[in-house]
Amino acid sequence: MELKRICIVGGAGHVGLPLAMMLAERGFTVDILDRNDAALDVLRAGRMPFMEEGGEELLRKVLPTGRLKMTTDPAVVREAQAVICVIGTPVDEHLSPDLVGFYRVIDEMRPHFRDGQTLILRSTVYPGLSERIHRMFRESGPNVHVAFCPERVAQGHSLREIRDLPQIVSAFDAEGLAVARQLFSEVARELIDVKPMEAELAKLMCNCYRYITFAIANQFHMLATDAGVDFAQVHRATTLHYPRTEHMPRPGLAAGPCLLKDTMQLAAFANNNFFLGHAAMLVNEGQPQFIVNCLKRRTELRTKRVGILGMTFKADCDDTRDSLCFKLRKLLMLEAREVVMHDPYLDGEGYLPLAEVLAGCDVIVVGVPHKEYRGLRIPAGKVVEDVWNCLAKEQGA
Repeated sequence: MELKRICIVGGAGHVGLPLAMMLAERGFTVDILDRNDAALDVLRAGRMPFMEEGGEELLRKVLPTGRLKMTTDPAVVREAQAVICVIGTPVDEHLSPDLVGFYRVIDEMRPHFRDGQTLILRSTVYPGLSERIHRMFRESGPNVHVAFCPERVAQGHSLREIRDLPQIVSAFDAEGLAVARQLFSEVARELIDVKPMEAELAKLMCNCYRYITFAIANQFHMLATDAGVDFAQVHRATTLHYPRTEHMPRPGLAAGPCLLKDTMQLAAFANNNFFLGHAAMLVNEGQPQFIVNCLKRRTELRTKRVGILGMTFKADCDDTRDSLCFKLRKLLMLEAREVVMHDPYLDGEGYLPLAEVLAGCDVIVVGVPHKEYRGLRIPAGKVVEDVWNCLAKEQGA
């Protein structure tokens, strides 16, 4: 079957939009189906609703072609030969998979599906969920082929990584696999064929592996700091020109919309016997409290004004989803006289210019190592906490 028209459900978001633009550039007609009217309006105006390397340029290139369309009407699903679903799959307040929203979206689209279409699940899912969706269509119709082809890109670099990284493809029948291969061969350099459950586990394990390695660095940082040792020097001695440990990450606030969530999904799948994942969660989620405890040992916080530099979930992006900097802020608000923030990508209540934060705060905490902060010199006399080791040396007190 020749693919001409694609619908991407949740296509105005960080995962769907880069793929939509790349497919439109390759000649497909792509319908972005999304409930976020504000994001769709921004796209229609030729602007990106979030930061993406090369995004503005590609959007300006494909919009005039008419091949990139935006709508909130699920009826557009029936026009596509392939429907790609990229909606979020969070965990609930008990850190268990929350599938209600996912099923709701599938149910809303289902009346518009027709025989012969292919549904490609690209969201990270609880293992076995894609098989349940496949079985649902087989038992109640229509005859839709179901594939699972997870995204594995880093936020803000999706356009480059969709092209450069291998794409995992899986499906429940030959027809679905053929469509998935045909589609992703247009944008990815390499395809990896596996079974759906293998693909689901591969995606979760990719994020769990990163989360656990971050926890290792954070745990080592805590051990060294409690011993009165500069972990930056330990890290340098451990990794410099030593191939067995050269890829050890630096410590920091390991957060974002995927790492913790996917680690907890794998833990739920393992009947909560994934002790390594739970240990990583305790270490990484405990880092904000560790930072506050370090400050309390160094100064009397209740009389101090604290400034946090950076509030996004990672450096040089504008995404605050599940950022641990907000947990850090809440903990500091319990201890300090006042807490203010600066972030070059954010504004609003509580955010102040960088110069004002540096001049007016007694304590400076680096929440995110944005490039604007790297090598930054803090005025003398300040108490500085820089878990990322991104500031200029010989800072403050």
